[in-house]
Amino acid sequence: MRVVVLVPTYNELEALPATMDSLLAANPDVEVVVVDDASPDGTGALADRMAAADPRVTVLHRPAKQGLGAAYIDGMRHALDRGADVVVEFDADGSHPATALPRMLSRLSPEGPADLVIGSRWVRGGGIVDWPKHREAISRLGNVYARTLLGSPVRDMTAGYRAYTAELLRAIPLDAVRSQGYCFQIDMTRRAHEAGAVVEEVPILFREREHGASKMTSGIVREALVHVTGWAAGRLLRGAREALGMRRLERVG
Repeated sequence: MRVVVLVPTYNELEALPATMDSLLAANPDVEVVVVDDASPDGTGALADRMAAADPRVTVLHRPAKQGLGAAYIDGMRHALDRGADVVVEFDADGSHPATALPRMLSRLSPEGPADLVIGSRWVRGGGIVDWPKHREAISRLGNVYARTLLGSPVRDMTAGYRAYTAELLRAIPLDAVRSQGYCFQIDMTRRAHEAGAVVEEVPILFREREHGASKMTSGIVREALVHVTGWAAGRLLRGAREALGMRRLERVG
């Protein structure tokens, strides 16, 4: 499989070198695309130097900070245009274990049963290291809220460590994805379900970043709450319409 790993960056100058080293050491056959949002700290220039020194690395420069979701969508289009069979999401801050990627890839079709594999913190065997208690609480509650309202069996809907088959990404209307922040991950999960995808979770240990600042804000949390509530309402409305339509057909019959 041709595997393209997307690493979105914004002001990750300190974290990026160690992240790239670990990713490529554990997965020497992958290609990496750094998607930089015009980082003012020089992250994009550093990524260019990495690309010049290693043919497995390329850089996609975006004109400004436009959000995690938009960065991933641009990266996914770029990877599909390059002929990727698998597209992976991977954080630049070192929180995702690079050594877990081979196991995740082994679960993807055609070798495995899955179309989307999620590196999950909230399944048996998974967990977090060095996270503040309030962030753990936000993540757990947010996942319970999204899973319950959207009727998904996925335990870690906000997880940012993912491997998609190219076929699944082509089946998802990427132009329609407007969500940003960690809500993007919930959005892509529900769209994968709607596309009929088989979704699996592989346990990982997620670590708090050692360098740089977290991108989590109250606005990101609000976005997720608003969108999930709206999607759930739409789901209920569609169900009610379908039930009404069935009753009408029964009367006609």
